[in-house]
Amino acid sequence: MTPVLDVHVITADAVQFEAGAAGSVVMIPFHGTVTGTVFEGIVEPCGVDTQVVNPAGVRRMSARYMLTGHALPPYEGDCHIYIENNGWFTGSPPLPFTTVPTFITDHEGLRELLSRPFIGKGFVEEDGLHIRFYEAGKD
Repeated sequence: MTPVLDVHVITADAVQFEAGAAGSVVMIPFHGTVTGTVFEGIVEPCGVDTQVVNPAGVRRMSARYMLTGHALPPYEGDCHIYIENNGWFTGSPPLPFTTVPTFITDHEGLRELLSRPFIGKGFVEEDGLHIRFYEAGKD
């Protein structure tokens, strides 16, 4: 299955703290590149993945980032895509890990496409972390 978007994530130094019985918080800034069947461009260097681990050991991830680039045919045109991507797991992240993204875009054609349900899959590969987004229910 070909991903609609493939985000290659390049992380910076994380900031974290332990909150004792309340759990812990880590924030990981990132930027990167994106390719796919409908868009290509960059991940602006303002992305952040916030991971909160509760006392039961459940890790909630919420990454928020902005893509800048251009839509590919048949859509075409310069545009932006905002992504909020959420996932949950206990212990070490399973690979691939699964996420649920929400998209907002300023491109009219992509707006209709990206309003459909999607899933994200996180993969660690030789060149780093990739988050790939697939239209839900499409095989």
